[in-house]
Amino acid sequence: MFDWNQAFATRASRMKASEIRELLKLLERPDIISFAGGIPDPALFPKEAFSAAYADALSGEGAAAGLQYSVSEGYKPLREWLAERMATLGVACTADNIFIVSGSQQGLDYLGRLFLSPGDTALVTWPTYLGALQAFNAYEPSYDRLNLAGNRTPDAYRQTAAAAGGRVKFAYLSADFANPTGETLDLEGRERLLDLAGELDIPIIEDAAYQSLRYDGEAIPPILALEIARTGGIDAARTIYCGSFSKTLAPGLRVGFVCAAAPLIRKLVLMKQAADLHSSTLNQIAIADVAARGFDAQVEKIRAVYSARRDAMLAALARHMPEGVEWTRPEGGMFIWVTLPAGMDGAALLARAIETEKVAFVPGKAFHADGSGANTLRLSFSCADAQTIEEGISRLGRAIARSAGQAERPAG
Repeated sequence: MFDWNQAFATRASRMKASEIRELLKLLERPDIISFAGGIPDPALFPKEAFSAAYADALSGEGAAAGLQYSVSEGYKPLREWLAERMATLGVACTADNIFIVSGSQQGLDYLGRLFLSPGDTALVTWPTYLGALQAFNAYEPSYDRLNLAGNRTPDAYRQTAAAAGGRVKFAYLSADFANPTGETLDLEGRERLLDLAGELDIPIIEDAAYQSLRYDGEAIPPILALEIARTGGIDAARTIYCGSFSKTLAPGLRVGFVCAAAPLIRKLVLMKQAADLHSSTLNQIAIADVAARGFDAQVEKIRAVYSARRDAMLAALARHMPEGVEWTRPEGGMFIWVTLPAGMDGAALLARAIETEKVAFVPGKAFHADGSGANTLRLSFSCADAQTIEEGISRLGRAIARSAGQAERPAG
């Protein structure tokens, strides 16, 4: 029998299954209350608007355009709409600064491929988005902790990268309502990051997948907007803004975008030509139509629903979590991050919670590049109503209390 493992490139050994993708299978079990999948509620998709958009795109003389090959940069009307949208966030740009990708995950893969050589270092938060680690892992980097609250010097980052056999190549983070923690980087932290990136002379990858999902608090300008205020224009900026329609309109269409300096966009276009030529033309046309006709109304609708569900989960956690459990209080997004008492293991808790309480979540260890964070877990409130949240958090509280009692019980 042919041994495939001997044929694979060395980078294949770094490819790991996503714990989240595996846990999504639990959504198919009606007896499980799942807070695992960080996915939008399908009941909130603008189905009628998309039905009309596809009907329009496939009728008349325009039908051929939606079914034909297209330019690698992306559908121009969509890029023009996005340029106008970015301007409302403080990012003055043109369609030439916008690049359409097949979901923002593809953008992360391209950026990892573009910047990382084996042994180079990516600065990431601890914890960070699991999908980013998966995208970057194929290019055999080392990871170092991006710490914007401490007093770590640029030289310290350089020395750690040199010891790993490379150099620091970029900093990656989600500044607004991060997956998995739900936390937001404040204005001072964003300015510090720009200072650090300038001293290290590296790009910043700003993952803005949840930027539109703010429920309370004051909006903070994107890092790219803050840098443009410093440099005077996007083409002088080092920040790369990665956006998505998956959390606002529909994830199944796989339409995301990158907004950045034109020289970077041109390089990404060459990569796409070699990879898949272009993202689905028809899906881009449909997204452009639905966004132009009602993006703001759609965002307001989902904000109202998700905000109420976040509040329900925070209230349920306060009622049902045993002593010693802590959690974040996000101003937006889809996630709450829970820290268990020291010594507890989230993966072991998950197995016990599914078996005894029929409730699921994502253990936190997978979100840590160094394998730490065993006593953490991620909860998503996006797909559960208030009654389900109350029941599910009650079950989880019981599972944690039992696990804590067993952990504290002396051996023998």
